Amino acid sequence: MKIVNYFKDMYEELVHKTTWPTMQELGNSVIVVSIASLIIALIVFLMDFIFNMGMNLMFPAI
Repeated sequence: MKIVNYFKDMYEELVHKTTWPTMQELGNSVIVVSIASLIIALIVFLMDFIFNMGMNLMFPAI
């Protein structure tokens, strides 16, 4: 019986108590996350490139 009450309470909360984002809010969040992901990827790429250049200067290939 406890499991049935749990699912009833879960349904009640999801349907009546949770506030879901609007399509505009969701779109804005997608844009913010996409831009942040691209910036972080660019930073990691630049760090890797600089590290690689430094390693090539320290240990040149024969």
